[in-house]
Amino acid sequence: MSITEKILCSKSHEYLLEDDGNYIVGLTDYAVEQLGDIVFVELPEVGTEFNKGETFGTIESVKAASEIYMPVSGKVVEINEAIADTPEILNEDCYEKGWLIKIERTGEDNELNDLLEYEDYKEELE
Repeated sequence: MSITEKILCSKSHEYLLEDDGNYIVGLTDYAVEQLGDIVFVELPEVGTEFNKGETFGTIESVKAASEIYMPVSGKVVEINEAIADTPEILNEDCYEKGWLIKIERTGEDNELNDLLEYEDYKEELE
């Protein structure tokens, strides 16, 4: 099973992947393609809590700077340190190596209702 069969995507192009009781948050391949060559990523501190829809980071490419939004409410339990040092990892592999943060979900299950399975997300983009 590929990773895209297991993720849920937001309309703002973040993905959510369940991982041992916590969740991995990252940017979809579509978002990364639209941004182009990524040069900088700013991520939050471990322990910071965010509500669904709040900005948790910033990403800059040679084309533009964008905010990154929480797909669900959660508390940051880990950040991908490699991304801070080598943001171009996102361009190479936004799913396996280029995840952004891991969170412990703090919101209600109904927060997941707005998220799309990858295939549906791709169809929405067309």
